[in-house]
Amino acid sequence: MRRFIVISAAWFGTGFSPFAPGTVGTLAAIPFYLVLAQLSLPLYLLTLAAFISFSCWVSGQAGIVFGEHDSGKIVIDEVAGFLVTMTAVPLSWQGVAAGFLLFRFFDITKIPPARYFDRRVKNGCGVVLDDVVAGLYACISLHLLTRFL
Repeated sequence: MRRFIVISAAWFGTGFSPFAPGTVGTLAAIPFYLVLAQLSLPLYLLTLAAFISFSCWVSGQAGIVFGEHDSGKIVIDEVAGFLVTMTAVPLSWQGVAAGFLLFRFFDITKIPPARYFDRRVKNGCGVVLDDVVAGLYACISLHLLTRFL
């Protein structure tokens, strides 16, 4: 079970990147998104909700395994945030690139309430929810960009 938690939390090893593991983890989320983008919106949302729940559990367990809350090795939260970002976005390389950049921007800046979850909620849900909030900001921004450009 420990191996499963580490592989999941580090998103198949990308969390062990010596440089910018969150960015590398987000890049590694793109193939998963490309698979999920084939689903209908209701099925995408159902899968996303299940993945966020799974990510909360894995992040909490990984914190125990790694011996630190919100370890840099945990990047499954970036995957969840990127999937939130890409909700109902028409599939295109431009959309994926813009979604990636917007998500990284909002994930790094931690605009409230993302900062609250990052600093105050010290469990697996806190690890994931700041990225979900960043993903919501990025999703709204991406939809506005695609609508007006």
